[in-house]
Amino acid sequence: MIFLNQLLQGVFLGGYYALIACSLSFLFGVMRIVNLAHGSIVVLAAFLLFVLADRFEISPWLALIAVVPAMAALGWLLQRFVLDRALRGGLLVPLLATFGLAIVLDNALFETFGADTRSLSPFIGDLSFDSWSLTDDITVGKMDVLILGSAVAMLGAVSLLLARTRIGRAIRATAEDPGTVELIGIDARAVYGMATALALAMAAVAGAFLAMRATFDPYTGGAQLIFAFEAVAIGGFGSLWGTLWGGIALGVAQNVGASIDPSSFFIAGHVTFLAVLVGRVALGRVAA
Repeated sequence: MIFLNQLLQGVFLGGYYALIACSLSFLFGVMRIVNLAHGSIVVLAAFLLFVLADRFEISPWLALIAVVPAMAALGWLLQRFVLDRALRGGLLVPLLATFGLAIVLDNALFETFGADTRSLSPFIGDLSFDSWSLTDDITVGKMDVLILGSAVAMLGAVSLLLARTRIGRAIRATAEDPGTVELIGIDARAVYGMATALALAMAAVAGAFLAMRATFDPYTGGAQLIFAFEAVAIGGFGSLWGTLWGGIALGVAQNVGASIDPSSFFIAGHVTFLAVLVGRVALGRVAA
């Protein structure tokens, strides 16, 4: 029963990883960019939420209504003035550009807020630690359920947007062949701008849950990027629902590893990530 609880907690942890990774997966699927500033952007959103909740004494949920469009606007600016130019330089330039952006954001947050850790959990009351007891050995955290539900809802909403709306079809067409869509009157740069805006809006939601479930500081982004990247890689780059399963696989591996040896929490996740990559390379060679 204790092992079953570890599996269940791993699924919920995987929901958090999927929520963090959703934006990274979406942006790669549309623009073929691995955004190395992704973790720092999530932390930036967390700090914006904390500032609004702390200084104006408002609920983080209310603050999120302001932060999501602000991050979306930042995404449009990021595409217009950084990513658009970087994409013209080949595959390596966007990596260097987003890596440099991550360094700038991390140090700007450090200069502004210092090295102290912060959290939004005091602003949401009992939600951060309340749980339901299913049995004597199995408990389910309310925040964990909310995070997993939010991850599924976000992935579902984006999938519906891509499948059922005119904007979604334009995004999918531009992701397939930006040169061809230009010939039929679709502005690829505008579509990329909308896609980046949507990606950063999703990152804002991820930042909210990061700030609510744990503490964060200006340099927390690096760890979030690693977890998000591993979830995306396990699930398949550019696959939205694959990101969910990849996050769950990562979370379960970490929790099961920790149940065997507490020091193996992170190692078990990294080993799973490497095993999936090696397996895919081997299958590719067999198919070839």
